[in-house]
Amino acid sequence: MSGKEVILSKEKYDELEKELDYLKNTKRHEIALKIKAAREFGDLSENAEYDEAKQEQGFNECDIREIEYKLKHAVIIDENAAPKDTVVVGRSVKVYDTEFDEEVSYTIVGSEEVDLSQNKISNESPIGSALLGKKVGEVAKVQAPDGEIELKILSVE
Repeated sequence: MSGKEVILSKEKYDELEKELDYLKNTKRHEIALKIKAAREFGDLSENAEYDEAKQEQGFNECDIREIEYKLKHAVIIDENAAPKDTVVVGRSVKVYDTEFDEEVSYTIVGSEEVDLSQNKISNESPIGSALLGKKVGEVAKVQAPDGEIELKILSVE
């Protein structure tokens, strides 16, 4: 069974590699020292420091496995491979929202890089998936709870 692709920018991929290196080589060592120190307190059955360090170790190992999975299944996006006027992951798009009579800009990113405060939306979101593959001048139709929303592509960067 193969894993699901994880779409990442080159920058995010490099960031995850650095984080993985830190978790494996620095944090693991720090936690091991905490466990060793806690063992020296004696009876482990009532040793809160030991329990806390073991729990931290478990969380760290979980984070390591999660990042390793992401890196193993990563697909690095290259927005320059598609025509410049086409919406693809990694590009920003300015749209006209006919329902609210306003212009909105989004950057389409993989699900690992979503940041709604910066209008970075997932390629898997309803809006992101509706915009993918569209060109300047085309209209993307998005299914929303209150009905269909139309977004006209004004520009792609």
